[in-house]
Amino acid sequence: MAEHTAEPFSVAVTVRGYETDALGHLNQSVYLQYAEHARWSLLQAAGVSPSELLAKGVGPVVLETTIRYLRELRAGDQVEVTCAFEWGEGKTFRVVQTIRRTDGTVSAKVTAVGGLMDLNLRKLVSDPQGHFRAMANEPGAFGL
Repeated sequence: MAEHTAEPFSVAVTVRGYETDALGHLNQSVYLQYAEHARWSLLQAAGVSPSELLAKGVGPVVLETTIRYLRELRAGDQVEVTCAFEWGEGKTFRVVQTIRRTDGTVSAKVTAVGGLMDLNLRKLVSDPQGHFRAMANEPGAFGL
């Protein structure tokens, strides 16, 4: 898959106390929520709304996710969650994300394989890149 070279899209998140576990660390499942929030924020920044996706009969799906936990996060930590799409030739694409504290410390790296599903056929569309390019007001957010 092609390497994404532009500065990745990012969103700021503050770790909330109720997201931590009994040890005071950010619960491992919340990292997935932060990554999902950044992906949907990127779609919004690109001008692609959930209602438009539904109207076109498609929806993004995650097929596989890998998380590398590198440094703990605690309540009150402020983080930046990046999101960059890497496009290939097939029906799937990669989304590469970093969760980084504002001091630059990388807390986690999230890599996902995704696709764009035809919601009627329940199958991946053959050209997700083309679909996103056609829907986006700002295709640069997708690295297009």
